[in-house]
Amino acid sequence: MRFKLIVAFVDDACTNNILDAARTAGATGATVINHARGEGIEQKKTFMGLTLNVQRDVILLLVEEHLSRKILETISTAGEFEEKPGQGIAIQIDVEDAVGVAHQVEELTKELGDKLV
Repeated sequence: MRFKLIVAFVDDACTNNILDAARTAGATGATVINHARGEGIEQKKTFMGLTLNVQRDVILLLVEEHLSRKILETISTAGEFEEKPGQGIAIQIDVEDAVGVAHQVEELTKELGDKLV
């Protein structure tokens, strides 16, 4: 079984919505790293002209490769990444090997069956 790692950098206000959407699309779990900092093309500023550090969450999803694109598109829609600048971004990375995922493999094998051949 082959996996992809989806890494999403999101506005902390929409983390739960994105997690729900990812699970609906087939993700079997996630890790959330809270209180990351980030900025886009333009720095956000307060009314005093000071730089405002925007709170971000980093969501890590280890997913089966046949489900990865669907999950990626689903979280993009849920987070409104394309509609609202600064909402978030997501990438997927090939995973060469993974351990500790036996229960996920068991569940995914039931769900995906012959797609895994």
